[in-house]
Amino acid sequence: MQFKTALKAQYHAGLWMLRQCVERCPEEVWVSGVHPRNFWRISYHVTYYTHLYAHQKESDYTPWAKENSNARVLWATPPVEPPYSKADISDYIDMVDAAIDILVDSLDLETNDCGFSWYSLSKLEHQMLNIRHLQGHVGQLSELLHSHDVDTDWKGSAVSAHS
Repeated sequence: MQFKTALKAQYHAGLWMLRQCVERCPEEVWVSGVHPRNFWRISYHVTYYTHLYAHQKESDYTPWAKENSNARVLWATPPVEPPYSKADISDYIDMVDAAIDILVDSLDLETNDCGFSWYSLSKLEHQMLNIRHLQGHVGQLSELLHSHDVDTDWKGSAVSAHS
């Protein structure tokens, strides 16, 4: 049970940091970057995968109402898409943050099947991978902001993305 509490705390902290990156991003930076590595697209990508992988298995996932499957792709050469607004991504982050406690509480961390066919991991390791993925992209976005003289804050433990 302590492990689920720790997972929730780290998800909330990571989502808080992601939301801060989105909120502090200047408009000209939001759409900048070489396709498909635009700031907005990285923000959507990490929110989407954090949301998806917080579920027990792929079939449990309910898409965000504004989901665009092409917009989450950061590899290959996906179609150029109109950017999501900062408000849309902030709303999506808030939605994921609000669902995290219920999602984590429902996880069976003892199973050796993570629930996603493209990974061969236990569910516990998959959750650790998901938080590592979230924080990796938060670091990437933070560095992009720093290069434009925009500072971000670090949160080490349980904070809501709504603070």
